[in-house]
Parts: sequence; structure tokens; C-alpha cells
Amino acid sequence: QVQLVESGGGSVQAGGSLRLSCAASGRTNRSYVMAWFRQAPGKEREFVLAIGIGDSTYYADSVKGRFTISRGNAKNTVYLQANSLKPEDTAVYYCAASTFLVLDTRTSAYPYWGQGTQVTVSS
Repeated sequence: QVQLVESGGGSVQAGGSLRLSCAASGRTNRSYVMAWFRQAPGKEREFVLAIGIGDSTYYADSVKGRFTISRGNAKNTVYLQANSLKPEDTAVYYCAASTFLVLDTRTSAYPYWGQGTQVTVSS
């Protein structure tokens, strides 16, 4: 079992930046694909970006060039650097982990989830 805890959400104006963190605990002696999803009010949870076991990355088109995912040195922390934020980025952001070997954009591929952190971008 893996427990995930997100932090770093908040409120910013359009054009601003935030750095979200996801700390994993529990069975962290193996590698996981880590991803961030987000869910806006009244909408389905959607894929944002992911980092693979070999540190390959994959981004949703909506965040390419603005968001970056990276792992910490200890490998049990993942970061989402969000720049040039837009009001449409407003959502609860969730960290997720999977033991699959390939990056996946489906929520069903990730058995482990954090509780979420709110990001609000005002115009």
C-alpha cells in the first residue's frame, strides 16, 4: 500500500505560478508511475501529466509548455510546477500512483490516490 499526500495548492491570479508536491509513504521501496489529475466543479476528473519509472514524461495538450512534472531526489516525492496559470486551470488537483510499467492517462490505471489540493486561478 502507498499513501499519497498533496500540498502546495492555493489561490493565484492569472499568469501566476504554483508548485504542488506529492509525498508518498508506505511501500515506497519500489518504483511507481506518478501522475497528476484534476477535477473542476461539475466536470470529470482529467489527466494532467505523468512521469514514468525511467523519468519519461507525458503531458495533456492543455498544459504543455506551462506545467512540468519532476521527481525529488528521494524518489518518493513528485512535483508539479504550474506556470502561466489560467482561470480554466482552477480545480482540485490529485496525485496518483500506479505500478504499471507504462504511462497511462486513465484514472482506472491508478489504484493509489491522494486527497487532493485546491488550485484557484482568478482573472
